[in-house]
Amino acid sequence: MKTITLKPIIILAVFSFFQNKIHAQVINWENGSKQNKHLLHANAGAEYSLTAGLGYHRLIPVKKFPLWVGGEVSIPAGNKLSDDFKVRLGTQIRIATFNHFQFSARVQGISRRYQNQSVTLFNFGSDFASTLGYYQKHWFGGVEVGFEKAIVTHFKHSDWYKENIYDNVQDGWYEPATGGNFYYGLQGGYSMKKIDITLKAGKFLQEDFKSQPLLPFYGQLGVNFRF
Repeated sequence: MKTITLKPIIILAVFSFFQNKIHAQVINWENGSKQNKHLLHANAGAEYSLTAGLGYHRLIPVKKFPLWVGGEVSIPAGNKLSDDFKVRLGTQIRIATFNHFQFSARVQGISRRYQNQSVTLFNFGSDFASTLGYYQKHWFGGVEVGFEKAIVTHFKHSDWYKENIYDNVQDGWYEPATGGNFYYGLQGGYSMKKIDITLKAGKFLQEDFKSQPLLPFYGQLGVNFRF
């Protein structure tokens, strides 16, 4: 058995895993209606790598509290697209409105997979966010603040790792949570009859409020199709 400490390798793998993030679609709350209950959205972003996402949400009109329910999947650029992925399921709800100012919140469950030469990680987590913005029919802008947390992670180490690094490493589910990030930024867009062009950008801060990821910024360009 090789005498090499395991902790730095695990930390490096987890760090790499949780940097693959791309956040939920941007919604113009002024354009939801009974005639446009469906929202198909596609996006591309830069967060430590080029990442693309596709999703679908359905509008549930609850009087003054419209609710979008749905999910999305995103993958980073690479030779094997199935190696890494991220799936989100959840809701976005408008909580309050005053003239054209609107406040909304988002709650999502997350599952994601990350694979490298040493280990395959599969994770379950959560994402909570709120947005305060100004919405017109043809344009909108706002400020978003959120927190994304990894709750439990499954480790499956490769044969290469066991042969070259540490042969007694244990696979399985690990708790407590292995990572979390606060994020904050700006979002906005331009709306046409059936299409929204959206843009968002911001910054990450790790949950200790002191450290930052290696590249602490994110950006995303998206398109919403309403029908």
